[in-house]
Amino acid sequence: MKTIGTLAASLLAGALALAAPASAQTWPEKPVRLVVAFAPGGLIDTFARTLQPRLVEGLGQPLIIENRGGAGGTLAESVVAKSAPDGYTVLVSADSPPANPHLFHNLNYDFFRDLAPVSMLARVPFALVVHPSVPANTLPELVAYVRSRQGQFSYASPGTGTGNHLFMELFKSLAGIEMTHVPYKGGGPAMSDLIGGQVQSSLISVTLAAPQVRSGKVRAVGVTSERRAAMLPQVPTFIEAGYRDFTAHTWCGLFVPAATPAALVQRLNAEFARAVRAPEVQTRFRELGAETVMNSPPEFATFLRAETDRLGALIRERKIASD
Repeated sequence: MKTIGTLAASLLAGALALAAPASAQTWPEKPVRLVVAFAPGGLIDTFARTLQPRLVEGLGQPLIIENRGGAGGTLAESVVAKSAPDGYTVLVSADSPPANPHLFHNLNYDFFRDLAPVSMLARVPFALVVHPSVPANTLPELVAYVRSRQGQFSYASPGTGTGNHLFMELFKSLAGIEMTHVPYKGGGPAMSDLIGGQVQSSLISVTLAAPQVRSGKVRAVGVTSERRAAMLPQVPTFIEAGYRDFTAHTWCGLFVPAATPAALVQRLNAEFARAVRAPEVQTRFRELGAETVMNSPPEFATFLRAETDRLGALIRERKIASD
């Protein structure tokens, strides 16, 4: 015979089970907040604002973009991790979440426990670019040049722990070369100093690199995609240069608080997928050098686990610490 306590618990569980699908059917009934983990004007912010009109159309509610940049995306991650799991707060972040648990050891949330993946949105390959004064036109020539000047060659990144930094460290390890890392607060300042000759190279998104390559202000020696990048079709891939397993992208993905009902996660996945398929969105993403990649929550979760393991091993091996 059930006690009053166990009966109440059973009734509550049943009510919650019925409420989750019902809330998914009526959601959204108010504006949805999109928390972008980077400052306005950057690539991830541009992705979000490109999608915004189509999402508003599909949701039938306003979509409020809130930029929470700083600390490698951990500020935005913390905000969303502590938000109500009701589908009204969504995180848009880049490639930093898998590395952050290994770089920041006093986080007030657990990435895998407190956030749930919804989908990847898009990805953009990197280009390895050098100042025109560097006597190297190909990746093998650059490796030989750097090897002859071990420790006397520098590369810029948008900051310690960014994908640009970590994947450059991975390449250094594969190539058996040493370079001095010079971190900046963003890709723009890093590119400005590269053009000015204060640093000699940078692994930067093709979005940022392509205009400077076309103008002759920098030279591209390799791209990190599986195939040549549409924005830089004349530049060979790292794979073509002999680094068969080296591919890397900066990517944009969606997350919600971990306790968000599965029905709402699926609804968000479907709404973003519909927005991404819009012709004007596809055109704009191609202009940015981006490939759209909508996948399922389990597929995205598998990718994140593998990336966390890979980057964690690299961070430990190279003894990388956050600023």
